[in-house]
Amino acid sequence: MHYSIIARILGLLLMIFSLTLLVPTIVAAMYQEHTIEAFFLAFAIIFSIGMLVWLPNSRSSGELRIRDGFLVTVLFWSMLGLGGALPLALIEPALSPIDAVFESISGLTTTGATVISGLDELPRSVLYYRQQLQWLGGIGIVVIAVAIMPMLGIGGMQLYRTETPGPVKDSKLTPRITETAKMLFLIYMVLTLACGLAYWLAGMEPFDAIGHSFATVAIGGFSTHDTSMGFFDSALINSVCVFFMILSGLNFGLHFMVWHRKSLRPYFFDSEARLYIAMLLGGVLIVCAYLYYSGTYGVTGSVNHGIFQLVSIMTTTGFATDNFSTWPSFVPFFLIFLSFFGACAGSTGGGIKVGRMMIMAKQGLGEIQKLIHPSAVIPIKVNGRIVPERITNSIWAFFGVYLAVFYGIVLLLMASGLDYITAWSATAASLNNVGPGLGDVAANYGDINGFAKVILCGGMLLGRLEIFTLLVLFTPMFWRR
Repeated sequence: MHYSIIARILGLLLMIFSLTLLVPTIVAAMYQEHTIEAFFLAFAIIFSIGMLVWLPNSRSSGELRIRDGFLVTVLFWSMLGLGGALPLALIEPALSPIDAVFESISGLTTTGATVISGLDELPRSVLYYRQQLQWLGGIGIVVIAVAIMPMLGIGGMQLYRTETPGPVKDSKLTPRITETAKMLFLIYMVLTLACGLAYWLAGMEPFDAIGHSFATVAIGGFSTHDTSMGFFDSALINSVCVFFMILSGLNFGLHFMVWHRKSLRPYFFDSEARLYIAMLLGGVLIVCAYLYYSGTYGVTGSVNHGIFQLVSIMTTTGFATDNFSTWPSFVPFFLIFLSFFGACAGSTGGGIKVGRMMIMAKQGLGEIQKLIHPSAVIPIKVNGRIVPERITNSIWAFFGVYLAVFYGIVLLLMASGLDYITAWSATAASLNNVGPGLGDVAANYGDINGFAKVILCGGMLLGRLEIFTLLVLFTPMFWRR
């Protein structure tokens, strides 16, 4: 393990993150808010810590290996969660340390679960900061850092593999990882700008348009209002949001191919993307029909709320136009069930990922066919290519560990005093990086106990890092020389 190189990278990454705190400081100055001192102090503290970590190791050099990449990723996300909580703990009225860390990790992991109520009364600098946390977390601050720090060299690929979500992490979009990261960041920027402009043209004021574009493209779910997207009460704004949530839930590799080839064909010929769209359409039909025939809304309300809420929860964004936890019980549980599928691999979304589910379903069907034809060789194909057995085995292992972790968290939450519905939905919301839950966490997470919040922070990190990246650090083999 190259600890000096790891320390050098962590120090640099912390210093880079500290610079992002200058933006909400400027926002506070623009609106003449009292938060300016807290943001600047947080910047100074985090920058100083980063400098102290980096300076003694600034001359360290060498190639970053796979184990180093795992450790850098986990340490950075953990340290960033703590550092990101600093402004929230310094601003008056300050959040408690646990609440500040919860809010910070929720933003950075693009979960969107909040402990804050009264958003409409908060200073705009704080509202902006929450949205910025999600935007940075969406593309993965490690990938952003790799794009602007070519000093990582070839070893940067290890960071990219551990950070990029999805079942297939070994392929590069361009020959060099720095070019790959730059292209992903450029696409991310273009989507954000397009989304913000569309929101503004649809009727949002510029501040809300910027904030919600950050959360939409990051598939985060934080809003600048307590009633989320329902505050605007606009079918046009909802339509813009639905379009960009769907787009952001697609594999960014597909966006790259479309950009590179100047053709939309990659979207239509990717089997995961087709299944993703088909599931969204099928889910929309079920939810809209159920809302209408149950008498919850009329035709227009069923269509507007049904489409928006289905897309929001399945893509693990977490925006809301209404309190869906009060809908007929089938619908809220159906929505959260779809969040387990989540968005596509290689997107900013959470969940197990549609690609993994598709491969498991194909293997399951293949095993059924082998009961009839025991000697048959039935390869699993995705986009015309045979999926290696190594990948299918790793996906089933991931699924098994996911279930074990999921119900382990549920039991811990129930042991802390939460009822089953609250514990189950909160676990799904954190591990799938969705945000909204049911029961006591339907509105926000402010009223649950501190132990539950700590457990959910761990769940959010596990979901963002796709479980294995974090759990591998707890294996004895990882630390052996």
